[in-house]
Amino acid sequence: MRRASLLCLSISLCLLLELSAPTHLRSGEGRIPAKDRMVVVISLDGFPAWALEDPHLPVPTLRRLAREGTFAKRMTTVNPTYTWPNHTTLVTGVPPAIHGVLHNGFLVREGPTSPVRVDPNRDKGELVHAPTVYDLAYEHGLTTAQVDWPATKNAHTITWEFPENPDATGVVEQELIAEGVLTQEDCAQFMHTSPAWRDEYWTRAGVHIIRTHKPNLLLFHLLNLDAINHFYGPKSWASYSAYAYIDACVQEIINAIESSGLRDRATVFIVSDHGFKTVKRSIRPNAVLYQQGLLKAEGNKITCDAYVIPEGGCGLVYITNPENREKLTPRLKEIFRATEGVDRVVEPREYAGLGMPTPQENSQAPDLILFSKEGYGMYPATYKGMPVGDIGEGDLRGHHGYLNSDPRMDAIFIAWGYGIRSGLQLERISNQDVAPTVADFLSLTMEGVTGKVLRDIEGSSRVTN
Repeated sequence: MRRASLLCLSISLCLLLELSAPTHLRSGEGRIPAKDRMVVVISLDGFPAWALEDPHLPVPTLRRLAREGTFAKRMTTVNPTYTWPNHTTLVTGVPPAIHGVLHNGFLVREGPTSPVRVDPNRDKGELVHAPTVYDLAYEHGLTTAQVDWPATKNAHTITWEFPENPDATGVVEQELIAEGVLTQEDCAQFMHTSPAWRDEYWTRAGVHIIRTHKPNLLLFHLLNLDAINHFYGPKSWASYSAYAYIDACVQEIINAIESSGLRDRATVFIVSDHGFKTVKRSIRPNAVLYQQGLLKAEGNKITCDAYVIPEGGCGLVYITNPENREKLTPRLKEIFRATEGVDRVVEPREYAGLGMPTPQENSQAPDLILFSKEGYGMYPATYKGMPVGDIGEGDLRGHHGYLNSDPRMDAIFIAWGYGIRSGLQLERISNQDVAPTVADFLSLTMEGVTGKVLRDIEGSSRVTN
């Protein structure tokens, strides 16, 4: 009797261990070592989750992949809700309070009376203060690649890359030039072309890397949709065309996977970094400072006691001389609380609740954060013109940067391919879950993350149509 009980217990423990293992590694049939697999993370910059609720949105590829794989109705982003902080969370599994990226670049202080500025040309090692999933993959002998992924400049754990601003002497660039897909002149003029043109070449580079190098992990980022949603608004006809174009770019990546014989061993995660809102009135926070005498201009020279980096839904306020914080902070709070269109003025003691560091924890952090009311956006950085006014010719009609608790800042999440459950729909996930889940699909474990592995999405090791 005791022997039978022990046998039952042994069988139960074996079953429990079997079921607790990742599903895509569980099945004996079709099990593929990580070094022979591929995970592709496709980021569609500025694609709001709410857009997919529109049945007339022209994205047949995305709808097919969502239907064949797993789809989350909503993915919560991190504050601040713009590109680089959220892309860094997507690969680290932690918020900006930990990884340290608070801008689309690195904040530079020019002096105690000079405006701060954001430099996008700093190395990954200076920007990112947390381990990334591509670091982990590289350290475990897997190959990595990136196309236009933010905050990866001179990342030594990237095997192949085609960066935001390609260099004609780069390895992948040289390969594309040799194939006649790219020219040296294309590289020289790259950042002076339209975002749509750049998306075309980033897609060509992604296709080339998949077919030629077959990396175990590819991070792939497209930008045109974000640019169009900014300039014309997220529900404009131009925006609908941008959705159709980005969908076609995704299909090109899927075609490259299939034509390379990787259909049964590739997992694809399609995400975005933030949502979008339409605005009708524009706030120029530095014009507010100019009116209050806290910013002065003589010719092209600006001197100031404080300066604001405006990011649509929010504005990051910096006191240029930290020694003046105690004196200036109360005045700045009073000024901006009285400014039309400003909904909240957030102090550092509230930053932890936003997932952001304080100035004492990170020198990149602002002294105050302003959040816009409904229908308002903070842009541009200029001190010239009226502090608040209607959107005019040339002004941006779409913005992000609002609190991540605003459902219109929610991002998309689709998982498809090897090891992904078919037909599953999740209500909500966090973008902090993406990095540990990507690692799990490479048979790796990310330690110290705030996100979790999405076990529910794991299914059959083979995709069926």
